[in-house]
Amino acid sequence: MKISIICVGKLKEKYLKMAIEEYVKRLGRYCSLDIIQLPDEKTPDNASEAMEKAIKKKEGERILKSLKEDSYCIVLAIEGKMLSSEQLADHMEKLCVSGRSHITFVIGGSLGLSDEILKRADYQLSFSKMTFPHQLMRVILLEQIYRSFRIINNEPYHK
Repeated sequence: MKISIICVGKLKEKYLKMAIEEYVKRLGRYCSLDIIQLPDEKTPDNASEAMEKAIKKKEGERILKSLKEDSYCIVLAIEGKMLSSEQLADHMEKLCVSGRSHITFVIGGSLGLSDEILKRADYQLSFSKMTFPHQLMRVILLEQIYRSFRIINNEPYHK
């Protein structure tokens, strides 16, 4: 299975980079993993709603260019469906069994995702009603993907 993660914004913190490297290493035995980091647009303080929408649109255009047509697209969105780890593993396993061998997860920038990306999504996934920094979300997502593969393969993993 091929997993792609498209994320907006540069990762700066060393401790997050180290965590991501660890999960990339662990996932190597389960899938082919590709992390595509796209530049974010600078959002001025007190940006108007129209300016924020324009920023999301620009970032969305970059995301669309990086999305492969044959890939099943899961976007991370607060309004999405919340799943347990077991349900996410089941969803991923069903995709693989049905012939969907490429899953792309999308993490938007600090303003979220454009309407165009939300429309393109095959599935909207929410990790919580809380907002997380998009850099930290990469680590959380990678951990859940790793946990999913452990569950799919009936391997032990702490709960």
